Amino acid sequence: MGIVHRIVQAGPTRQRILDIPAGNGLLSERLRAEGHDVTRADIHQEHSDYVVADLNAPLPFEDGSFSMVLCLEGIEHVLDPQRLIGELCRITRPGGRIVLSTPNIQNIFSRLQYLCTGFYYMYGPWMCRQLAPGERRDRGHIAPLTYLQLRYHFVLNGAKVTGVDGDKWKRKILIPLAIPFLLWGRLWATQLQRSEPDANAAECHEVVKHMWSKPLLFSRSLILTMEKQ
Repeated sequence: MGIVHRIVQAGPTRQRILDIPAGNGLLSERLRAEGHDVTRADIHQEHSDYVVADLNAPLPFEDGSFSMVLCLEGIEHVLDPQRLIGELCRITRPGGRIVLSTPNIQNIFSRLQYLCTGFYYMYGPWMCRQLAPGERRDRGHIAPLTYLQLRYHFVLNGAKVTGVDGDKWKRKILIPLAIPFLLWGRLWATQLQRSEPDANAAECHEVVKHMWSKPLLFSRSLILTMEKQ
């Protein structure tokens, strides 16, 4: 994923990185070739060097083990996303970064799909599977998460959002049709913000800026960068 690679390369030339779930391992192989110390973990041991790790369980790493943790297209597969966020923050050292990606349920296509069908983009009933008790397999897409949910739980675990990015745009053809609704929605959100005089002004300003950014409105996957405080 080009955007994630760019985020990694914006840091030090040699970082201790965890890639979880590592999937086919192509990104971690590229990062290793560029001099980074990369640990690859997944519930499936696709390569011999993979650490077997279940995102639904405590991660098998010590506190503060990594300067960067990549969790790409994984959190939507777990039963308890909040617990996983706590684990990702636990194993990241202070000053380290976490990069997380997940299907973007807040893009305009997903909003339209939810209005018409009752389920978000990438979260239809065919996207998940029921498993027997104790069975360790991929459950599919079972945890749709908004930017606000992700932000709240990372902040709760001591990590500040420092970047909001996205991959390729979804259904560009809908943009002209969506513009009136986006303008109306922005005005509506601004009025709601003004009706809460006790709200943290700086925090609200940053949230609104991110909520109405191009990556969140149009991208297929949401890519967030957090820094461990």
